[in-house]
Parts: sequence; structure tokens; C-alpha cells
Amino acid sequence: MNGSGFLMILRARWVSAAAVFLAVIVTTTAASLLLPKRYTATASVLLDMRPDPIAGIALVHPNTTNMAYLTTQADLLTSERVSRKVIKALALEKNEALRADWQEDTNGLAQFEPWLSASLVKTLAVKPSRDSSVLTISYASRDPNFSAAVVNAYVKAYIETVLELKTEPARQFSSYFDERAKKFRAEVETAQARLAEFQRSKGIVGGDERLDIETMRLNELSSQVVAMEAVVAEAGSRAGQAGATPDRMQEVLNNPVVATLQSDLSRQEARLEETRSRLGDANPQVIEARSSIAGLRAKLQAAVQQASGSVSVTSNVASQRLAQLRASRDEQRAKVLRLKDSRDEMTVLQRDVDNAQRAFDAVVARGNQFGIESQASQTNVSVVKDATPPAEHSTPNLPLNLALAVLLGSMLAVATALMRERLDPRLRSAGDITQVLQQPLLVVMPRPAESGRRISTSTSVLNQRLTGSRSAGALSAG
Repeated sequence: MNGSGFLMILRARWVSAAAVFLAVIVTTTAASLLLPKRYTATASVLLDMRPDPIAGIALVHPNTTNMAYLTTQADLLTSERVSRKVIKALALEKNEALRADWQEDTNGLAQFEPWLSASLVKTLAVKPSRDSSVLTISYASRDPNFSAAVVNAYVKAYIETVLELKTEPARQFSSYFDERAKKFRAEVETAQARLAEFQRSKGIVGGDERLDIETMRLNELSSQVVAMEAVVAEAGSRAGQAGATPDRMQEVLNNPVVATLQSDLSRQEARLEETRSRLGDANPQVIEARSSIAGLRAKLQAAVQQASGSVSVTSNVASQRLAQLRASRDEQRAKVLRLKDSRDEMTVLQRDVDNAQRAFDAVVARGNQFGIESQASQTNVSVVKDATPPAEHSTPNLPLNLALAVLLGSMLAVATALMRERLDPRLRSAGDITQVLQQPLLVVMPRPAESGRRISTSTSVLNQRLTGSRSAGALSAG
């Protein structure tokens, strides 16, 4: 079907198409005038996307868009929890007309509040803005005052629900952390009691001061032992020298008694030589001098022995002192080791106290944080526009309905014309003969109103067609 054929069908079926078009227009107009008027009240709320100033966390996850958050809030606003608050605020459960509708709709089989919540949400419209953080709440009913009251009640109930959803978990966590704080406080006290008891049993007053003092004493004793070992080694070597060549020892050479005896012995020996050379060996004076020299030598030997013996005594005393110092050092080392063990045990107990204290402080801090959050009275929802009773009805919208009726009526009129043509087809042009009947076109009869020129033209065309057809038939027969 080409455009000219379509127009010919519409021109031939214009009565039916016009009837359908007018029927749609009349029906739409009558319905718009007869349907009850409904009034739509609208309110707007703004959702603050900034981080919560109390909790310090972002309301919107980094991987979540603002639109997703707004959609979530729209779902919350239309939830049954919010609807129940609206029903309670407006006392709709006492409305006899609503109960009558509920009885008629469900025969009393369903619960009233869930049914009423679903009915309110069915008429409620929540539209999140695409490029902003504003939610638009609308409700339509026959009473403009009731529409405004429902919208404002939904806004108030939504804000209360947001605050409850924020404070209820914080209140639960606050109670939980309070219980945990009691437990951790008991653990801190127990750890501190163990540490105090250990310090009393070990006589520990300070931290590491006593250990430092005892370590210093140990270091001093170690230094004294090293020094005394050197003294003992030197004394031992001198004692050995005293046993081998005592007369060459410094103590003997520096001894005044030995020096005096040696001096006397030298004088006596010189005198003896003088006397012997003068008087001879048998002279009594020579014999007496020899006897005196022997006595002096004996005294000198005794003095040397006595002087060298002091070295052995000094060596013995040094060895005894070294043994005492070593014993004191070993005792001090054992004492320092005991103190170190005690300090290690005390460090473990102190670490237990510190860990318990840190856990207690963390729990108390979180508990205080949730305690503050549980007492919050502000939300991130701000009312931008309160709903007011509308002055004009929103539905039925006669201009819009007429525009839609014109569009729908035109489509139905065209569809009606085409359907009638399909059910009762007609040949409306020369092309329909070849397309529909699939037969060759022999002649086209002119209309009576056409001129003689057109008739002669059509006759000549017909003769040419007939002549052409016969020639073609003769050629095919030959």
C-alpha cells in the first residue's frame, strides 16, 4: 500500500474514522468532567551528604553514587515502618470510612494496618532528583487538607525513623561497650593486683633503679677482682723470686736493717783484713773479729729472710683478698640475675597491666562515642518545603487528557479505517487490479465528467494495447 492508496482508504472510510475519533474525544471529555477531582500536595526534603559530625564517617560509601543513596532513602520513606508512624500520627486506625473500605476489600481477612500502609504507599509518590540531593514527596486524594496532612506526616515520620535508625544501633552498641568496659576494668584491676603482689613479695619498690645500683656494684666488684688478680700475680712472682734469690729483691735491698747490717759487715770485714795482715790469723783480735763477722752474717741472713718473708705474706694476703672479692662478685652476680629474673617477670605483669589498660581505654572511648551518638537529636534530613493544601486539583487534567485523546483517537480512527478496509476490501485504483486480482488491465473507463479529449486518448491507448496484444499473439503463433 502506497501513500495515495492509504489516503483513498481514509477518504472512503472517513465516516467510521471520524466516528471513532469523536467517540474517544467525547468519552475522554466526559470522563474528565465526571471523574472525582483529586488534589496533590507536595513537600521536599534535602539530604546532607557530608560526613556525620558526631561519628566522623561518610554517609555515602565511596563506591556508591548519590542517586543510589537517594533511592535507598526513598525506599525507606515508603516503608511500612514509616507508614505505621503516619497512621498513628493521623489516627487513621480510627477512621470508620477506611475501615469500611478495608472490610470491603479484604473481608476482614488481612490485618488493617498493613493494608492501610499499602494503600497509602500506593498513592504516595517519592521522586529523587537526579542532579541534586532533594527528595520530592507527593500524595493525592480527594481532600486537599488530607493530602497535605499525609505528606507532612510522612516527612515527620521519615525524619523520626532516620533518627531512630541512627540512635538505636548506637544505643545497643553503647550498652554492649558498657558491659565490655566492666569486664576490662576487672581485668585491669586483677592485673594491677598481681603486679603489686609480685612487687611486695620481691621487695621491689621502684622500677629499674635497684637493678641499676646492683649492676653498678657488680661492675665495681668485677673491676676490683681484675685489679686484685694483677696484684696477686705480681705478688706470686715476687714470692718466687724471694725463694730463689732473696738478696736481690727490692724489698731486701731497700730494707734499712739489711742495709745497716751489710754496712757493718763490710766494715768488720775490712777491719778483719787489716788486723789479720798486721797481727796474723792466730791473734785473738782476729779470732774475735771473725766471730763478730759471723754474727753479723747471721743477723744479715735473718734480716734478709725476714724482709723476703713479708713478700710471701703480702702474696698470701692478696690471694685471700682475691678469693673474697671473687666470692663477693659471684654473690653479686647471682643477686643481679635474680633481680633481672624478677624484673622480667615484673615486665610481663606490667605488660599485662598495660594491655588491659589499653583495651579498657579503647572500649571506654568507643562506648563514649556511641553514647554521644545515641543521644543525637539531629539528622542529615532538612525540610525544604512543607506541604500545603493545593488550591487546584491535579487530576483529572482536562487539557492533558484531551491532548492524549486526540493522539489516541487519531490512532484508533486510522486503525478502524484500515480494519474495515481489510474486512471489506474494495478496488479503488487501477493498480489494485494487477496487485489484488493479479490480472492484466485491459481498459480504464473514464468518468462522465471528463472531456472528449481524454476519451479519445483513452480509446487510442486501448487500441494500442489491443493491437499490441494481438501482434504479440500472432508472433507467438507464427
